[in-house]
Amino acid sequence: MGKVKVAAFTVSLDGFASGPRQDVQNPLGVRGEELHSWFVGTDVFKKMNDQGEGAHGIDNDFAAQSMDNIGAWILGRNMFGPVRGPWKDESWKGWWGDTPPYHTPVFVLTHHARAPLAMQGGTTFYFVTDGIESALNKAKAAAKDKDVRIGGGVATIRQYLTAGHIDELHLAMSPIFLGEGEHLFAGLNLHALGFTSITTVASEKAMHVLLRKG
Repeated sequence: MGKVKVAAFTVSLDGFASGPRQDVQNPLGVRGEELHSWFVGTDVFKKMNDQGEGAHGIDNDFAAQSMDNIGAWILGRNMFGPVRGPWKDESWKGWWGDTPPYHTPVFVLTHHARAPLAMQGGTTFYFVTDGIESALNKAKAAAKDKDVRIGGGVATIRQYLTAGHIDELHLAMSPIFLGEGEHLFAGLNLHALGFTSITTVASEKAMHVLLRKG
């Protein structure tokens, strides 16, 4: 039986996982890209984006592990794109070009129906309008015995945490302060939700923390 997990999810020292005012020019919000310096230089990221060779080491190991055994993803609508409200048309197909990095079924939480979107490389986006439980059931069925990865954003992860559905979190703590944006931990009691710290590993650019539900 696969796990439901969050992996390689970056958080600032003050608890923010994205910056404010997301738009086409700022997919991760203002200053949000600063969070991910640990990831963008890795060999995993470079090869994922056809940029040649990248760095190996601790950060790359965690990046590679985050992609292991994934059978399906769940994303919030903001992770799919900056479009708000009803879909005016189907011209927006995500941030990633014709070949998204998922290579599995991806279930996008939204209030507005849209036909499934098949992309190159094995990714198909399915737009789920009837809530997080429905999306998780669909993702588990698609993943079969593999893991379901909750890819974000913050609001989506918080919903699944509060509902008790996440088994494991890998957080990459980036050594910066954002000061504003979407806060991952506000109002959450991870101890009461059953999580304990299993592993902490420092790299040059992040502190990797693995939390698991006991």
